[in-house]
Amino acid sequence: MRKSCYAVLFFVFIISCKEEKPIGWIDYERLTHREVKDWLSLGGDHMMQHYSPLNQITKENVKDLGYAWEYDASTIIGNVPRGLEATPIVVDGIMFTSGAWGAVYALDAKTGKQLWIYKPEVDASYGRRACCDVVNRGVAVWEGKVYVGTLDGYLICLNAENGSVLWSKDTFTDRTKAYTITSPPQVAGSIVMIGNSGGEYGVRGYITAYDLKTGEEKWRFWIVPGDPTKGYESEEMEMAAKTWDPNSQWESGMGGTAWGESAYDPELNLLYVGTGNSTPYPIWFRSPAGGDNLFLSSILAINPDNGKLVWHYQTTPAEIWDYTATQNIVLADIDIDAKQRKVLMMAPKNGFFYVLDRATGELISAEKYTKVNWASHVDLKTGRPVLTENGQWYKDKPRLVVPYLGGGHVWQPMSFNPTTGLVYIPERAVPQVFKSFDTYNWLPDVDNTNLDYANMFKFKKNVADQIKSAEDTLRSESLLAWNPVTQKVAWKFTEGGPDGGIMSTPDLVFQGTRTGYFNVHDARTGEKLKSIFTATGIMAGATTYSIDGEQYVAVMAGYGGAETSAYLPDGVVFQYENKTRIIAFKLGGGETPIPPKKKPIETPAPPDTKIKTELLAKGATLYDFYCFICHGDFGDKHLSQHPDLSKLTPAKHMVFNDILLKGILSQNGMANFSNSLSEEDVEAIHHYLLKKQIEGYQKQEAANK
Repeated sequence: MRKSCYAVLFFVFIISCKEEKPIGWIDYERLTHREVKDWLSLGGDHMMQHYSPLNQITKENVKDLGYAWEYDASTIIGNVPRGLEATPIVVDGIMFTSGAWGAVYALDAKTGKQLWIYKPEVDASYGRRACCDVVNRGVAVWEGKVYVGTLDGYLICLNAENGSVLWSKDTFTDRTKAYTITSPPQVAGSIVMIGNSGGEYGVRGYITAYDLKTGEEKWRFWIVPGDPTKGYESEEMEMAAKTWDPNSQWESGMGGTAWGESAYDPELNLLYVGTGNSTPYPIWFRSPAGGDNLFLSSILAINPDNGKLVWHYQTTPAEIWDYTATQNIVLADIDIDAKQRKVLMMAPKNGFFYVLDRATGELISAEKYTKVNWASHVDLKTGRPVLTENGQWYKDKPRLVVPYLGGGHVWQPMSFNPTTGLVYIPERAVPQVFKSFDTYNWLPDVDNTNLDYANMFKFKKNVADQIKSAEDTLRSESLLAWNPVTQKVAWKFTEGGPDGGIMSTPDLVFQGTRTGYFNVHDARTGEKLKSIFTATGIMAGATTYSIDGEQYVAVMAGYGGAETSAYLPDGVVFQYENKTRIIAFKLGGGETPIPPKKKPIETPAPPDTKIKTELLAKGATLYDFYCFICHGDFGDKHLSQHPDLSKLTPAKHMVFNDILLKGILSQNGMANFSNSLSEEDVEAIHHYLLKKQIEGYQKQEAANK
């Protein structure tokens, strides 16, 4: 009996003497056996399903869900509110997440109290190089460290306890090119991997792996080949080069950037990475002799120990529509044909839902989850999409294409719910005119897609002969429940313009909208059970966690991203100030605070300047190419959070040249265009805007009489 007591006491002593794990301690044992109270990765755990088994909040009591706390996550640089796109990670009651430019916040997840904040010293000129705002899509937390990529290309390793910098690595290979980082890091084995953005701006995509502890570079995987006359960095690039014209537009970099949520299977030791679109879009300029152009729009399975490719699957060979495969990757073990399969699932932009064997890359199934007119189906034997009669080939004439360049599913995360067996997708069916310019020359620091954005939705003008019914030009959006086994729609919820990321629990689905609502749906039927008005557009996916036995749901709210140049009239951003914040909810919570209403901006009286009519045509062309993508149209048609440039103040007119050529507003993200525009170009744009302001002012004065 005495020996037994001694043994117990000795065991207790050993346990008590074990070193206490530091704040933010996540390892593979903990990640793969997640406690339900935590949310340990962007997708919850290593399966990246954006699902939690927490079930205190149910469809019976969700009516009592209300406001718990909020945290002000305002922009770090300048005075312009930015989009928030990350899913917060919560471990042991502490929330870690990222905001604009690559800022990192550590909060008490019960109260929202700030524990620490990391403010990166970012070169503001990179704001111009970001195609889709200065957003950041999340952090990785691992063994007491927090990893984040900054917009200007640094991978930062922070101490999870206090936010101090442990190491910083410059991930860019060429700072003369318009690379940025908006992507989250991914831990895999003993490395942390980071990709980059900038495909539209003419860069060559790659991912880089660094030692988790020291930051030592371990390997780099280039996604598309470079000029073959300069040799190849790897066997993979030599293989990929065979799918490109040797006389391709190599100066354009070709794109293929990796900026979405990746995944890692520790059992198979495979890192899964989705790759991006081409640059320029038209293959007849990019790779004139054609070819599949590997590894654009592909899913790559890589051995993280050495950076070698194990398998790949290309979703859209010879991509010309911005059909990236950077959408979030979900891992699952599901029964197909009475056999459990380890699968990888993705709903990329091209409109097909892919189920692959994640060990081998074998295509199991691929069906349309949204409206698609560029391909009829995917051949399961070859794995290739079968193009429709004209393949929506827009070389010789504009084409009506669906999905549009934003895709059937953009970056907002989808969720797989193992309880219901359904995948929940923020789906869009949007038609677009694809129209290319007649010539192409690579230009630094500007959009190099060679797509005529100004004609993107001018259907009657460009594709009237291709419109068969009114539905051909109508956009639709839904919260879509998809069965990945039967490859069929289970249900659709189409009200309210849903476009935020998805999170699910056993019987609930959570999603925010651009219209300012945070909605909760029945996971089996789609019925909307609760709707909380936040008056802030929500794009990010939510997180859920439990502290002291109480379940919370939190989401980052703040509208921006690619949508800054493509707002729809129902966006709440037109009615309320874009207050960027993290909002948490719980049962028995209160009413959510809403930001102030926006005040209408009058058109100031234009300066007394004689318009040089001979410059107007040039100014309009330059505006469409350089400015339209962010600032959009004017007056009643202005659907952008960026300023309406037909409403410039007298002071802005006085320093117009300095804004464009000297970058005096670069701290607000408006960097200079001196390497793209001449003084004569700027004068032409200015006179074009003056004419638009005169027209707007005259219309305003007539309405006020």
